[in-house]
Amino acid sequence: MAQKIMLDMDPGIDDAAAIAIALTDPQFDVQLLSTVAGNVGVEKTALNALKLVEFFGVQEQVPVAAGAKMPLLKPYEDASYVHGESGMPGWDFPAVTTQPVAQHAVEAMRETLMQSPNQLTLVITGAFTNVALLFRMYPEVKAKVDRLVVMGGSLTGGNMSSVAEFNIYTDPHAAKIVFEAGLPIVMIGLDVTMKALLSYDNIAKLSDVNESGAMLQALLQHYADNEATGKPMHDVNTLFYLAHPEAFTLTNYWVDVITEGPALGATVADVLGSHHDTTNVAVATDIDVPAFNAWFMSEVATFMK
Repeated sequence: MAQKIMLDMDPGIDDAAAIAIALTDPQFDVQLLSTVAGNVGVEKTALNALKLVEFFGVQEQVPVAAGAKMPLLKPYEDASYVHGESGMPGWDFPAVTTQPVAQHAVEAMRETLMQSPNQLTLVITGAFTNVALLFRMYPEVKAKVDRLVVMGGSLTGGNMSSVAEFNIYTDPHAAKIVFEAGLPIVMIGLDVTMKALLSYDNIAKLSDVNESGAMLQALLQHYADNEATGKPMHDVNTLFYLAHPEAFTLTNYWVDVITEGPALGATVADVLGSHHDTTNVAVATDIDVPAFNAWFMSEVATFMK
């Protein structure tokens, strides 16, 4: 049976790869795709989401909702230096013909959850602003959330500071609200996403697979997140976890989000249990990298175009 999921994202090039998989793999049933200001502004993230749902021809099945334009308290800083000015440069997408739903993403998320006969999995791969607002405004929706699988955080070092990962750093106050919401959370952070690099050899093969692979390859050529042996596909790892949890090593911790000072945006695990007598997050600490690459390429091979 397909996993019913809601996606809250900030596309973004690695988000685009995750969206492509979520929209085309039959094991995922996307109920809503909401966007937030993160990699680029929310007008652009919503437009990029619409480009992708139209590219894959699912605009009638998957609604797109635009959400928060800025963090709760912290000044907004985008990542256009990594993802380009538009957030998804490199491919000539046609002009979109559909629009986001009229509701703000928070309202659309609430409606989707409350109308669902079953609990949904919430996948968060951008700033946590929309979800924090949702939980604060409508706490009753928590009962309709099965779990959260989030791309964010790190126990071993950051990419925005020595300790802070981008999605948490962008809106640490929102991340703190979400991490303390009392729901099951799987944290897919830099501890694994900086290991699960999509190899340059595989990136070079994408255009030979199909049109979707060519599109992703074109985007990745503009993705300024480069390591020696490949590119980190941060957001894609959330879906890899949902598809193959056995490929991950998880450790339960209480994780605090730091909201002030030089460690702003840090995710600190109470490893010794000296401050908390319970846990709130299952943190991914290791990943099967060859399995990730093989899975990613197999996903592209089954894309519908």
